[in-house]
Amino acid sequence: MIEKKLDIEVLSIWDDAKQMLRKAEKEGIETAWDRLMQQTPHCKFGETGVCCRLCTMGPCRISKKAPRGVCGADADVIVARNFGRFIAGGSAGHSDHGRDCIEALHAVAHGETEDYTIKDEDKLFRIAAEVGIETTGRETLDVAKDLAADFFENYGTTKGKSSFISRVPEKRQKIWADLGITPRGVDREIAEMMHRTHMGCDNDAANTMLHATRTCLADGWSGSMIATEISDILFGTPSPRSSQVNLGVIREDQVNILVHGHNPIVSEKILEAVQEPELIALAKESGAAGINLAGLCCTGNELMMRQGIPMAGNHLMTELAIVTGAVELIVVDYQCIMPSLVQIGSCFHTKMVTTADKAKFTGAEHVKFEMQNGMEQARKVVRMAIERYGRRDSARVEIPCDPVDIVTGFSNESIIRALGGSVDPLIEAIKAGKIRGVVGIVGCNNPKYKHDHCNVNLAKELIKKDILVIATGCVTTAAGKAGLLVPESISMAGPGLQEICGALGIPPVVHMGSCVDNARILQLCGLLAGELGVDISDLPVAASSPEWYSEKAAAIGTYAVASGIDCHLGHPPNITGSELVTNLALTGLKDLVGASFLIEPDPFKAADLLDERINSKRLGLGLEQ
Repeated sequence: MIEKKLDIEVLSIWDDAKQMLRKAEKEGIETAWDRLMQQTPHCKFGETGVCCRLCTMGPCRISKKAPRGVCGADADVIVARNFGRFIAGGSAGHSDHGRDCIEALHAVAHGETEDYTIKDEDKLFRIAAEVGIETTGRETLDVAKDLAADFFENYGTTKGKSSFISRVPEKRQKIWADLGITPRGVDREIAEMMHRTHMGCDNDAANTMLHATRTCLADGWSGSMIATEISDILFGTPSPRSSQVNLGVIREDQVNILVHGHNPIVSEKILEAVQEPELIALAKESGAAGINLAGLCCTGNELMMRQGIPMAGNHLMTELAIVTGAVELIVVDYQCIMPSLVQIGSCFHTKMVTTADKAKFTGAEHVKFEMQNGMEQARKVVRMAIERYGRRDSARVEIPCDPVDIVTGFSNESIIRALGGSVDPLIEAIKAGKIRGVVGIVGCNNPKYKHDHCNVNLAKELIKKDILVIATGCVTTAAGKAGLLVPESISMAGPGLQEICGALGIPPVVHMGSCVDNARILQLCGLLAGELGVDISDLPVAASSPEWYSEKAAAIGTYAVASGIDCHLGHPPNITGSELVTNLALTGLKDLVGASFLIEPDPFKAADLLDERINSKRLGLGLEQ
């Protein structure tokens, strides 16, 4: 039970969140904000990265009194090792998602499943040709077999470099080669990162950090990029479509199923199942008007991008969605899923179902999804949700708002199609200063910040400055709820951005997908740099994750910087206990890879800092401010 009351008004900018927080408080339900209060103040050794637990001679904590651990490692070494393992975890997360996608493509290609098919054959053939596979006159499944085999090689060492290295401008490839950070294979780099940080291995902090960038590049340009491209091939390449966001997408008179996690392999089958007449009829027999499917976090992004399925909320809304009292079932795959969902669900009638052996939750029911049984398991899960509907307590149901309309589905293919078949119009708009630059705002929520305050205000400030914003991951829900993901929001933008977005009929904040789809942004930057004959670091582009929290977010930021894209974070990783590592992140990387991190919690100040970076890039290209 909650002992200490929170000041709910300062926790979120959203009325639906605050209504559910009041309901949770009234009903004695603990949320992430309550648990943050219980954990405050945080351990300063952990916060600054100077606590080492890598062997049992310790744990060691570095201080002025004890400047070295038992083995002799100083703060620089310990911080670098901790950060290396942190981003290894993040790179493993997105890249293992990519491996699951390859296994799905392999199963389809080899006829091992009837539940999954190739939805975008044109993209299959185009990607296969891009990576050097012969496609002329060949059958679709034969090409798919070769593409799956080629992508599998990105995880070992036999290929030696990413299949998508051709998307990297030559100038950037040379920088990587000179620094020895060209990624060789996803698993190779992650395993080596773990090896390097074992006691008695790499004890040069700068050297460890260089390999950290290599590990993250393997994620961005291999693991994540492969996940995105295969998802498009299997489930369709996104194109613009309408959808809705916020807790208002939960329906009081229907069976509500929420999909949560990151991998569309599960959620796409759930979507098919809820549309089957037999299951809809079963729901109506149970007294419901039908079955309603909505998304949370990045699985929600995947379904919304391709199918227009509405989004109930982002990371800090996942618990509050259950508090509505109207959710029958949450089905999850992996990543960014709070274990607390099981406990909060038990306060209501809500069941949590896990689907991946690598992501089981104590107290949840496990329904394993495999390529051979996807539809069967999806139907089973939907029946479970229908059964829960009869247990709902209507007196505890509270839907706090009406949904907000958005436009989604901006893949690179759909953007280029809207531009007439090339990126040239975008380049001309940038040269003319009508679009002064582009910033990708990506990622998470963190209860240490007022929920979505930084995400929304940074986006608003940037578009005022004629800077186009690309949104992925949990920022999407924030931008959508703020009214920034509809064409009508151009009235909030500067005059140049208003003109371009108005002519194209697009919002000034475009939704490009889930957090794994940040690889789309890398590819777009590569295309722009290639057309201009410059390096990515020369482009007036930047990245930002104002409210980040996860290992994956740190890996994304690091591969952005290593690719030549300046990256803003609302707060630093746990590295501030080392002056060497901190200075490397803030300034030293600029000399090595042409980009660096900048830290600023205030979104208004951050917008000005990003504007300054974009101005300097425009001047470097000979463009006016």
